[in-house]
Amino acid sequence: MDHQSIYTRLKDEILHGKHPPGTPLRETSLASRFGVSRTPVREALGRLQHEGLLERGQRGLQVRRVDPEQILQVYDMRIMLEEEAARQAAAARTEMDLVRLDSLLERDRSLSAPDDATRIATNLEFHAAIWTAAHNPVLEDLLERLSTHLVHAPTSTLSVGNRWPESLDEHAGLVEAVRTRDTDNAGLHAKEHMTTARNLRLEMFRHSAGG
Repeated sequence: MDHQSIYTRLKDEILHGKHPPGTPLRETSLASRFGVSRTPVREALGRLQHEGLLERGQRGLQVRRVDPEQILQVYDMRIMLEEEAARQAAAARTEMDLVRLDSLLERDRSLSAPDDATRIATNLEFHAAIWTAAHNPVLEDLLERLSTHLVHAPTSTLSVGNRWPESLDEHAGLVEAVRTRDTDNAGLHAKEHMTTARNLRLEMFRHSAGG
């Protein structure tokens, strides 16, 4: 296994919440796990650190801990970019894009009480499908980079109260706007969707600070 494969595997695990913030990732144990020398592991960890997924701790590299101020800044940027991506998706989507979005929405509605990690993973996959439907590689790359920062947040906003089914209803509204090429409505759906997530995150931070 080369460093690219190790990097991809570890990044996927971090993004899906398998390694909580503060979890150390050590070269020796990872080399043993993947059956390789420490060199490709070191290269993979270096890339993850460069991307902001890892940070230097007292005992080496670890999954980056949450920075509340930065998390809110990421939400602010995503509100703007998700709105633009939705507008462009409504204008540029293909029939295959719609097939993908419908399939993801149907899958998510069929899940029975998914755990937090599953909600994070499936939600990210849906949003990534919207970005792809915009057919704007630059915009897609920016959103992918921003989304990696939110993995450092504590429990997903999707696990707050009835947010999960409400979020799926909002996804359905967004898909319908994309389907009908209603750019204004698609942008509005995306903006309101992400604004709700930001507000929930802010309340979670306030509750944590008050506790």
